[in-house]
Amino acid sequence: MDGDPAVEPELDAFSLAFPLPYRVGFIATLAVWGWGFNLHYLYLLKVDVPSLIRYPGRASPHHVPHHGSTYRLATVLTVLFCASITLFWLFTWGIASRVVAYQWMPLVYLVALVAMFIVPLQHLPAAGRRRFLATLRRVSIGGIAEAKDGKFGDILLADVLTSYAKVFGDLFVTMCMFLTRGGSTDRPDRNCGGTVIVPLIMAIPSMIRFRQCMTEYVRVSRAPYKESTGWGGQHLANAVKYSTAFPVIITSAWQRAAEDPATKAALNKAWLAAVLVNSLYSFYWDVAKDWDMTLFSSKQERESKHHPFGLRDRLIFRPINLYYVVIVVDLMLRCTWSMKLNRHLDKFTDFESGIFLIEFLEVFRRWLWIFFRVETEWVRSSSTGLGIDDLLLGNYQGNDDEED
Repeated sequence: MDGDPAVEPELDAFSLAFPLPYRVGFIATLAVWGWGFNLHYLYLLKVDVPSLIRYPGRASPHHVPHHGSTYRLATVLTVLFCASITLFWLFTWGIASRVVAYQWMPLVYLVALVAMFIVPLQHLPAAGRRRFLATLRRVSIGGIAEAKDGKFGDILLADVLTSYAKVFGDLFVTMCMFLTRGGSTDRPDRNCGGTVIVPLIMAIPSMIRFRQCMTEYVRVSRAPYKESTGWGGQHLANAVKYSTAFPVIITSAWQRAAEDPATKAALNKAWLAAVLVNSLYSFYWDVAKDWDMTLFSSKQERESKHHPFGLRDRLIFRPINLYYVVIVVDLMLRCTWSMKLNRHLDKFTDFESGIFLIEFLEVFRRWLWIFFRVETEWVRSSSTGLGIDDLLLGNYQGNDDEED
């Protein structure tokens, strides 16, 4: 999250058309649409997401399904975004002085956006918004419910927050610039408030998941031993995974603050080592733990005849090759930082458009991750949790054609 002033010293064309406050709102709106698509597609595959997160089901099949309510909220948020940014464009016409002068418009939009989640408005899913805010309050301090009370929902939300870490940083920068400089639509200053605060805010989601993992470890270690849960070592390993984000954030912040070229070079090497460990560890965990794939298991398990190579016995999505595509995409998007190593692309991540693209790609990666994480939880939680159209693989022979 650089935004190097040496690369873009003035208000750039991207920020003239798409100021920082609107970028935050756009991604927030996109998140609601994404969750709606998650719910809808999994619903079509007969995966009961509400039951997994312990959310009340519909009392009647005639009631609007959960994804329908989510789409309704997303539509309202989209109309709000489009109306606000269109008015902003009409008033500013891409002129830098007017973009700064009319900064109140995107700020009013952000206030209205927050109000949509808080104010009990008619025709919007009030129960869903209340549940989301209650879960967010619990999760925001690293809390995690018991399994019977919706632990999976807490984990899902907290994991999603880690992918929005840079967006939270942008939100803070927006408010900081407005309060201290009176120009939230000016060129984003990611050192606003000092060189420590923004990195600290970006680290909070990982801190939340770290605390949740430690809480789960304590619960398991205090409970009577069960072979299904073990002694809690997996929770410790998961906590270590989230802790690997901290060296990345710290070395990146130090590198931006350093002025001596030799110090910058040394910190860059430290950052590279830290981000490599974080990315590869996180990718391994996505595939092997979050999705229960056998890609990194022993050769015998990986090449078992009971499932496609490197996958698992029960698979809901099809075609089968989709799993391999998503695994590759997950690895690629875990390593977007590698653009800094390319001499033709190293400055791209310092442009505002480049920063936004990387934020968007991480949100997209998390959206894909949700499908397979929920699928995995559904398979784990139900011995017969697959619908009529789901794919059950016995002795897999490499044929994934649909049966009539």
